Amino acid sequence: MADAPVVHIIDDDASIRTALDSLFRSTGLATGLYDSVAAFMQAPPSPDAPGCLVLDVRLPGMSGLDFQERLAELGVRLPAVLMTGHGDIPMSVRGMKAGAVDFLTKPFRDQDMLDAVAAALARDRERRAGETKIDALNAQFATLSPRERQVMALVAAGKMNKQVAGDLALSEITVKIHRGAAMRKMGARTLADLVRMAEALNLRPE
Repeated sequence: MADAPVVHIIDDDASIRTALDSLFRSTGLATGLYDSVAAFMQAPPSPDAPGCLVLDVRLPGMSGLDFQERLAELGVRLPAVLMTGHGDIPMSVRGMKAGAVDFLTKPFRDQDMLDAVAAALARDRERRAGETKIDALNAQFATLSPRERQVMALVAAGKMNKQVAGDLALSEITVKIHRGAAMRKMGARTLADLVRMAEALNLRPE
């Protein structure tokens, strides 16, 4: 399946890669195996591809911790599970602050790794669902006229129809017409819906 998530395992220890590959495949998960960050970046997954990273902290070249901190900068949006044979509290705190889903010290229990990966895949699904929703809102917003966008932004900022009319030098009746059109095109059943949509779009009055 094109939408099946892939667990990308980056570890320079071949025995660890093989063991994790077997573990994940036994639960029906697809895997990708890499011995370094450079190997992963030679053929990175599509930005839209679901999955997660399982990263060893100490790797040749760029370390797993450095890579995890630079994921967004490198265009990789997959959540990461970090693992190390030399875990210490400052290192784990650094990893978690940078957004790691979990930090496991080797040797870890298979179930702990499976739980961590399940949490990472759940986080990835949530991100993708949120992005899909924003894409849909942007598509709806694009159908609004410039005036309807202005009215939506002002109404969402808490202004009454009369205030919006004054700001835009329009009649109150015209503002109501534009507001109704904006709500219809955005699929907003209530004013509260329209306000939530404006917040999701980070819409602000001009």
